[in-house]
Amino acid sequence: MRIGVVSDTHNNLANVRRIVQLFNAANVDRVIHTGDITQAKTLDLFAHLRAPLYGVFGNNDVERDALDAAVARHRFTFTEPPLRFTWHERAIVVVHDPRELERVHVPDFALALHGHTHHYRHDHDRGALVFNPGESAGHLEGHNAIGIVDLATLATTLLRF
Repeated sequence: MRIGVVSDTHNNLANVRRIVQLFNAANVDRVIHTGDITQAKTLDLFAHLRAPLYGVFGNNDVERDALDAAVARHRFTFTEPPLRFTWHERAIVVVHDPRELERVHVPDFALALHGHTHHYRHDHDRGALVFNPGESAGHLEGHNAIGIVDLATLATTLLRF
C-alpha cells in the first residue's frame, strides 16, 4: 500500500490542483493531510482525488464549521490530532505540530507523520519513521513537495513541484 502525504496547503488552490494531479498520477491508495488546510474550498479540490483522504486539523484551521461541513460532504476522515490507525499491518500516527508527538508513545508506531514546520523531515525516533514532506503552499516552482510512503517497506519518495 502506498500513501500520499501532504501538509500545510494553506488554501493555495493552484498548488492543491497540482497535488491532486500528482497523487492521482502516482496511483496512491490513500492520502493523508497533516493539517493547515485553512478553508473548505481546499477540501472541495481534494475531492478530485481518486484515493480516500484522511487527516488532522492544524493551528490555522480556524474555520471549523465550514471545514467540518466539507469533510462530511466529501466523506473524508478528519479529526483533531493525534489520528491513529493501522494500514498494511503498520501502526501510524498523524499530528500537525511535531511537538504533539510528545503526547503519544512514538515507539508504538511504525510511522509518525507531521506538518507545521514547512520543512522536510525524514528520520527515526525510537524506532518509528518520522516524516514530513515539507512545503506545499509556496509560490516558487520546484520548492514545493508532497510525499509518498510505501507501507510495505517504509520507503519514501518526495515529489517536488
